[in-house]
Amino acid sequence: MLTILGFVMIATFLVLIMMKKMSPMAALVLIPALFCILVGQGAHLGDYVLKGIGDLAPTAAMLMFAIIYFGVMIDVGLFDPVVRGILKFCKADPVRVVLGTALLAAIVSLDGDGSTTFMITVSALYPLYKRLKMSLVVMTGVAATANGVMNTLPWGGPTARAATALKLDAGDIFVPMIPALAVGLVAVFALAYVLGRRERKRLGVLTLGDTRLVTEAADAMETEQVLVGAGAGGTGGTAAGTRRGTGGAGTDADGDADAATGSGGPADDDGLQVLDPRRATLRPKLYWFNAALTIALLTLLILQVMPIPVLFLLGAALALTVNFPHMKDQKARVAAHAENVLNVSGMVFAAAVFTGVLTGTGMVEHMARWLVSGIPDALGPHMGIVTGVLSIPLTYFMSNDGFYFGIVPILAEAGAAHGVAPVEIARASLVGQALHMSSPLVPAVYVLVGMAKVEFGDHTKFTVKWAALTSLVVMGAGVLFGIL
Repeated sequence: MLTILGFVMIATFLVLIMMKKMSPMAALVLIPALFCILVGQGAHLGDYVLKGIGDLAPTAAMLMFAIIYFGVMIDVGLFDPVVRGILKFCKADPVRVVLGTALLAAIVSLDGDGSTTFMITVSALYPLYKRLKMSLVVMTGVAATANGVMNTLPWGGPTARAATALKLDAGDIFVPMIPALAVGLVAVFALAYVLGRRERKRLGVLTLGDTRLVTEAADAMETEQVLVGAGAGGTGGTAAGTRRGTGGAGTDADGDADAATGSGGPADDDGLQVLDPRRATLRPKLYWFNAALTIALLTLLILQVMPIPVLFLLGAALALTVNFPHMKDQKARVAAHAENVLNVSGMVFAAAVFTGVLTGTGMVEHMARWLVSGIPDALGPHMGIVTGVLSIPLTYFMSNDGFYFGIVPILAEAGAAHGVAPVEIARASLVGQALHMSSPLVPAVYVLVGMAKVEFGDHTKFTVKWAALTSLVVMGAGVLFGIL
């Protein structure tokens, strides 16, 4: 019964948010609360929620101060040269813009933290996507998938968890997987190219000066449906990524609806507002200080000298104090980023209800054991491939902790009975990370969609298929190279 209810709860959540019948925050709270009562454990709901909040509180703190830190860095102009460099490279060509998104996300992902990657990527590229009227879910989808592949770095989390759970060396897990992961990254760039070509076909040849089409088909394109109409948070306005006056659900080049036009967002005129090179918050004399501070912060993060929340807390305090020594200015900067902080931290604590109920009621354990028990004995010698396949949906519906500490040991035990080494199971468990980074249980994804002003349901409908395909490419490469 718990197995069935667990799957039904997850399906209900996904259907409601993708159909936009409930906001993600409300769905993350109310649906698990209802199912907790249905399984007869309503009296323990408070305990489950508090346990979930306790587990995710450090993540919420990290996101809160990371948003403030990078928000201040954007305000003072640290990333302005990056934006100018990307503009110079892209030359208003959608193909180059999407490829640049994949490249920037992959490079920044070297720090091992998804939230940092998404904040920097969106901060640098959001004005360009808006100015060129490009689909914002293309940006979020490519960035999330690229970060998912790079998230397998030993200091990124999943590899370390797999090594800890199976008592293995992280290097033994990660190093042999490099060829397969490299193929996965190539697949991300191929995806970026394809999506960029679709955007170029939709928009034509653009100019940064006035964002108007200069092709002969400009007038005809005015009434065409767009690739994806990415909704933004808020009410009213035109869907992001569409032209003025263009309505209706977006479709891809094959005619399939990838995501419906969102229920509101900022007016298109907002998209023409790039970072003002004369804004009052710029601190050109402190540029190298801010650059050094950011590099030092990311270095300490990679080296894990301190807990990540502590690093961002100290970094945010130092950045505010040095760049804005007056109390009034500090308050103004914090207030300017308060909306993002509230939205993201609120989503994290809402997700704590979902994960708390899923784990506390025993649903996740029953679901996992049901899946493992359903594996035919004939597939025993191929448990590496089985683990890779299962990692794709399981890391989407579960937290990494739940998967690596709860499921992977069971899969390793089943594999050992058929002569499959635990290290092979550990490597295969990394396959699903490309999709995992778009999971509703990953706090960083709310940073991504929040800053990009994209509805989570739109991001999910657009990204899941591409991310799952990328994971399958990684697994196929692993099998081809004899790694799995």
